[in-house]
Order: sequence, then structure tokens, then C-alpha cells
Amino acid sequence: MGLEGKRILVAGGTAGIGLAIARACAAEGASVRIAGRDRSRGEAAAAEIEGGGYLQADISDPASVERLVTIALDDLGGIDGVVASPPATHLPDLLMNIPLTQIREQLLGDLAPVLYLGRASLPVMRAQGGGAFLAIASDAGKVATPGESVIGAGMAAIIQFVRGYAIEGKRDGIRANVLTPSLVEGTPLTERLMEEGRFSAKLFAKARQLAHLGPTEPEDLAAAAVFLLSDAARRITGQALSVNGGISAA
Repeated sequence: MGLEGKRILVAGGTAGIGLAIARACAAEGASVRIAGRDRSRGEAAAAEIEGGGYLQADISDPASVERLVTIALDDLGGIDGVVASPPATHLPDLLMNIPLTQIREQLLGDLAPVLYLGRASLPVMRAQGGGAFLAIASDAGKVATPGESVIGAGMAAIIQFVRGYAIEGKRDGIRANVLTPSLVEGTPLTERLMEEGRFSAKLFAKARQLAHLGPTEPEDLAAAAVFLLSDAARRITGQALSVNGGISAA
């Protein structure tokens, strides 16, 4: 797939989708560094990845993101691909139930890590004459869903940020794309979504029934990520690709 020898940084790569992407990139011959806040979990995850390593960082903090990119650059000797896979900050809820004081926090919690990482890594890829940026968002940014008004606004903003990034970066050989899953089985987020008594459990139980191609798993996102980060996708940029098993035609 054209990842042999590539240097990939996966922020939010200590669990779930991010970890699956890190594993898949390493399996294709890339040198991978994963980043996250929890050192014990990060070091355990890195130990599973051949040639991988862990860098502690809080990608919701701009200073921490700048340090992360600097350390990753020194460690890897360059950065050919950056994956922004931040953890979800809030679960779906009806808009009337969300306090006004929580909206700003929720939007920034979902959006800021992707913007910080994209901005911090841009000079590195410009200096080396190319690279690929990949964000993980959600179909909530494309399809209006009850309980996801605020979440969807943040996801739509991520999609639009990546498109702008792609247009600005193409002159320097930089590509930018975004993956938008819906329900992804076997992840910490889905476990939270499906807890009994939650509004989201009813919402996504119905969505699960629509995945006639089969439930989406982290490995499905990882396969798409490997392609988009690889030389095989060298002409693809500014795209938002849904991986949802047929839940919707987003």
C-alpha cells in the first residue's frame, strides 16, 4: 500500500480506532508513534506494535501538541502521516437537555484537538515537501440525528477544517482527508453509548439494525486509513469518507 518506511504519528492511538490504525500502519511497514494522556495504557499499546513507540501528550492542550510534534519529528526523523483520533468528550443527548454552559466545552473538546494537531504538523510537512493528514470524525457531521445537534456541529466543523487544510496544503504536496464512522463495535465509545438507560442506547440500537453490510469494527477504519495515508491515495485529498456498514449513505 505504499507505507513501507513511512513515519506515522497517531494521536489518540492508545485504544479503539486509533490503536487499530497504528497496528495496521505498522503491519504495512511504517514506523509508528502513538500519543495519548495515559502513560500506562500508551506503553502497553505501543508494546503490541512492532517498531512502535509511545509519546505522552494531551492533544486538547496546544502547548502539549506543539511539544508532541517536535518530539515525534526528532524521534522519527520526519513525519509523513499524522492521524488525529481524539476520544469523544460527550455522548448524544437532546438539545433541550444540554446546559448552555456545556455547549462551548463540548464543541471545543471535539474540535480543538484536530485543529491543534493539523496546525502544529503543517510546517513539518511543508518543510519536507509533502505528507498526509487524516482526521477521525463522525457521520453526525453529515447526517442530522436526534441527540447529535451539538456533536454534529463539531463533526461538521472538523470535516470543513480538513477540506480547507487540503486546499491550502496541496501546493506543498500535503493531502488531508477525514474518516466518518457511525457506530463502531468494540470501542470504548460504543460501550458508553450502549449502556442501559442512556438516550444513546436506544438511538444506536436502531442504527445497528441498519448496518446490513455488517457492524463496523476498528479494523475497517484502519484499512481505510492505511489507504488514505499511503501512496496509493496520492491523488485523493479533501474527502470525507464514511465507513458505516450501510447505516446511511452519508
